Amino acid sequence: MRLLVSLILAIPMIFFSSGEANAKEMSFRSAKKVLAKLYSDHRRTFYCDCKFDKHKKVKPRSCGLVARKQKKRASRIEWEHIVPAHAFGNTRRCWREKICNKNGKPYKGRRCCTKTDKVFKAMEADLHNLVPAVGELNGDRSNRSFSMVSGEPRAYGACDFEIDFDTDKVEPRPEVRGNIARTYFYFKKQYGLPISKKQKKLFDVWNRSDPVDQWERDRNFLIKGIQGNGNPFIE
Repeated sequence: MRLLVSLILAIPMIFFSSGEANAKEMSFRSAKKVLAKLYSDHRRTFYCDCKFDKHKKVKPRSCGLVARKQKKRASRIEWEHIVPAHAFGNTRRCWREKICNKNGKPYKGRRCCTKTDKVFKAMEADLHNLVPAVGELNGDRSNRSFSMVSGEPRAYGACDFEIDFDTDKVEPRPEVRGNIARTYFYFKKQYGLPISKKQKKLFDVWNRSDPVDQWERDRNFLIKGIQGNGNPFIE
């Protein structure tokens, strides 16, 4: 923890206020580099609690992980958006409308937003929303919504992470459900992310059943020092 506090002092402060990023906004690419250092004393994946090394290699025996289909992707971590890019990107005009143009061809979506929209770039690089995840789980989760999945189907060995591919619902392990809820609440407050009544009701339950733990507090403290703002639902 002491080592990571010193890291904060070495990284320029990035401030986000009311969803607006200043001229020194962090890119998603640079955010991933910062996160690699931030997690140097806590190399555990978010969904499976697997250990991983400094080269981003997952240690499957540490958590009983078994690849579902993509063994190579399951062997490394990726930085997962808890609130997926599709969910917050869809609130931006650049995602929905072809306002960008390259060689006479109009386009929209993530590439357009990254190029033209400062608020989208702030959301995409917001450290509060980024966690290390087994690559295959990151890909399988995609932009699917969090929910409760009946039947507890297990496709990743001992990893408590269920996906219903028919309904596009994902159920995470109980130990991170509160973290997920508080991240969504943060995005709603910080960027105006819409949350349905049904999902809000579920997240309220998850927030109560999985209260803030010490690593969540430490992580929030470190991110606040780097990014300039904390998650009020943790604080």
